[in-house]
Amino acid sequence: MKENGLVLSAEERIAKHRMAEANLTFVTPRGKAIPGFKGRVRLAKHEFKLGANAFRVGNIKDRGLQREYNERFAALMNYATLPFYWGSYEREKGAPAAERLRAMADWCRKNDIIAKGHPLTWHEVFPSWAAELSDAKVIALQKERIRHIVAEFRGLIDIWDVVNEATVSHRFDNAIGRWIKSRGAASCVAQALRLAHRANGRAVLLYNDFNVSPQFEALVKALIRADAPVHTIGIQSHMHKVLWPLQRLWDTCETYARFGLPLHFTETTVLSGRLKAEDDNDWHAVHTDWRTTKRGEAAQLSYGKRLYTLLFSHPAVEAITWWDFSDDGAWQGAPAGLVRSDMSPKPLYNWLVESFCPGGRWGTDAAVVADGSGCAAARCFFGDYEVVGRAASGKRLRGRFTLSRRGAKNVEVVLA
Repeated sequence: MKENGLVLSAEERIAKHRMAEANLTFVTPRGKAIPGFKGRVRLAKHEFKLGANAFRVGNIKDRGLQREYNERFAALMNYATLPFYWGSYEREKGAPAAERLRAMADWCRKNDIIAKGHPLTWHEVFPSWAAELSDAKVIALQKERIRHIVAEFRGLIDIWDVVNEATVSHRFDNAIGRWIKSRGAASCVAQALRLAHRANGRAVLLYNDFNVSPQFEALVKALIRADAPVHTIGIQSHMHKVLWPLQRLWDTCETYARFGLPLHFTETTVLSGRLKAEDDNDWHAVHTDWRTTKRGEAAQLSYGKRLYTLLFSHPAVEAITWWDFSDDGAWQGAPAGLVRSDMSPKPLYNWLVESFCPGGRWGTDAAVVADGSGCAAARCFFGDYEVVGRAASGKRLRGRFTLSRRGAKNVEVVLA
């Protein structure tokens, strides 16, 4: 399918896969029908996970900028990735930054944002103190790290990137890289997933990779064949060098959707400034002179609109996480944010608000009139709803309900 066709047909797919007819029955707290109720049903929060990494929550020294970062984030996002990189989470052996991460997760909960932990196992951001230990000791600590963190944050963080980029771990000369090289990626990833599952049987567990390739596909296939508890496939899409053609985005969705698991685009980067040179493969250098530009922001908007529309239209995609939310503290110092370093919104941020937030193009705000049985129907996006209106007597009533893609479409709405 040509790129223009992909975009033009996206709205039809969105209507098909992101909406349903909700059959609503309005009742009192005692379960009695409310005939003749007149009101509105308004989408408060999408079921689709619209996210970004929230690494700067609680980490900006300027209080004003911190406040604006938090407000901008919470105004748009319902999903946040929090940093559990071993080398920064446990800078000193036995002294993890659990309190700092708990505060970040608490902030998410207070703002009705779903938190995800990232990552539990990775060959990079390796703790310097671990280099002095034997490989056997490091791997034992790695396994205990999975068990402990997932159990400790149970109920506060119930989604985890359990393993990151295992298809390339064998290239790294440290204990994690050597473990995966000797045992094989599938065996190590499956073991890590099982440890996390035992620590929290309700957690959603991801395998996450940038290496969109036959190796990635083979690993997912091996995990499924081994009955490992992999619940979601995480696909990274950093575009510091070149933008993915829309056809590549679509083909990637189609390729990984065939495994029957939900897809999360876990790390999506589209710059609003100059791109990296094709031969620049240094992903660790931080640039202090990499700036957002008006022209770059216009290009980010143009591509970003098509990216979000296309991914939102694919039935297998359940989440998009932007990397980073702000240019302040962005990976490599890149102009990757949806907001600038001063927290002012870029055009793509404004478009996302206009598209996904209540009252936007992909939001439901519908008038309903209940019949004599207290029933009414409305075509709705999947998510959480607020209802306000009046009974036939004139009494003002309000309530809430959730319409889920995988849940019942006949919904009882309690009004009081």
